[in-house]
Amino acid sequence: MDLKVRELFQEKNLIFIATINLDGSPQLTPVWGNYTGEYILINTAEGRLKHKNIQRDPRVAVSVVDHDNPLNMTTIRGKVVQIIPDYDYTHINKLAKQYMGIDEYPYKKEGERRITIKIKPEKIFVMPDIS
Repeated sequence: MDLKVRELFQEKNLIFIATINLDGSPQLTPVWGNYTGEYILINTAEGRLKHKNIQRDPRVAVSVVDHDNPLNMTTIRGKVVQIIPDYDYTHINKLAKQYMGIDEYPYKKEGERRITIKIKPEKIFVMPDIS
């Protein structure tokens, strides 16, 4: 993946994930996530609409826009290849460090079970630099 794209995932930039609703309409959500070198990892709570949509149809699109320069952006189409339990909050705590500079995810809810959505990128668009 392009260095520019990797850098977008390493910063505090929100990631927008689009899934497909049961009626075929798009569903879009801002989320936290990161890139591992081969996969995009998105964290969410089990049972949310995006989770239900992905269980039915693994096709997704994600977009990351630099919070300091909206022309520095990428959009990626891909497929969810795995849904990984994050019940011990390992991944979401790592993202809390990246996005908030703290060691533990501060928004834990009673009975909430976190999951990590593992996405294999298939088509990547990077906004070209304008010189």
